Amino acid sequence: MELEVQDLTRKEYELIRKLVHAKSGINLGDQKMQLVRARLGKRVRQGGFRTFEAYFRHVEADPSGEELCSLLDAISTNTTHLFREMRHFVLLREIVKGWADSREWRSRHKTLRIWSAGCSSGEEPYSIAMLVHDALGNPPVVPIKVLATDLSTQVLSKAQLGIYDTHRVGTVPADLRHRYLQKVIHDNQACLQVAPEIRRLITFARFNLMTPTFPFRHGFDVVFCRNVMIYFDRPTQTALVNRIAQTLHPGGYFMIGHSESLNGIAHPFSYVEPTVYRR
Repeated sequence: MELEVQDLTRKEYELIRKLVHAKSGINLGDQKMQLVRARLGKRVRQGGFRTFEAYFRHVEADPSGEELCSLLDAISTNTTHLFREMRHFVLLREIVKGWADSREWRSRHKTLRIWSAGCSSGEEPYSIAMLVHDALGNPPVVPIKVLATDLSTQVLSKAQLGIYDTHRVGTVPADLRHRYLQKVIHDNQACLQVAPEIRRLITFARFNLMTPTFPFRHGFDVVFCRNVMIYFDRPTQTALVNRIAQTLHPGGYFMIGHSESLNGIAHPFSYVEPTVYRR
């Protein structure tokens, strides 16, 4: 017999909402009680808790932080597909080809470094790596390194496999699909897996964008942080944008989602085109 859990109260929702905001920057606002009820209800039942507050207290008391990670995994929204918002990838190809053709740029940048922040289940970094590998030739004129980070350990585990249902790859340009996607059987289903030479270009890692100081040893030439800031309030967006700016080399590019804007945010970027900025 399944444990009966008391319904989520407004007080419990506020406790969870404030915790999520403090730990991840995600602003659930006042109207997401149904989302929290749906996303966390199963975890509350499986843990044997009779109330959401009891589960919340358990998360608070867990010294390992593992249950907090599970809570944030459940709350995070992770929906995407390969080559989403194609304009960014068309522009990326132009940018990296221009850099590769520049002797001055190559003398100052021994490696092309790109960060996919909020990479979800890997579609964005694999799209970046496929396009850049194709644009720079084989072997590439400069080494390529793509860092792909997300708050959710669950989606990162999936991302590292690089395996996708066929309906997720329809947006991949035909030439790249033929070169870089291989047919495999996964969980008794016909799927496509990203080729090893592309997977090798990417390092996947869990990273919380609310970290006060970013620890990266090397700067980036391009940062994708798309459809992430829509979950943050304006002060959190401002702080994040300026931390990202510090990770970019001068002349580097910052790309955000098409539903996002830097309007009203103080930042050091120059405008290139909608959703694209340059340091």
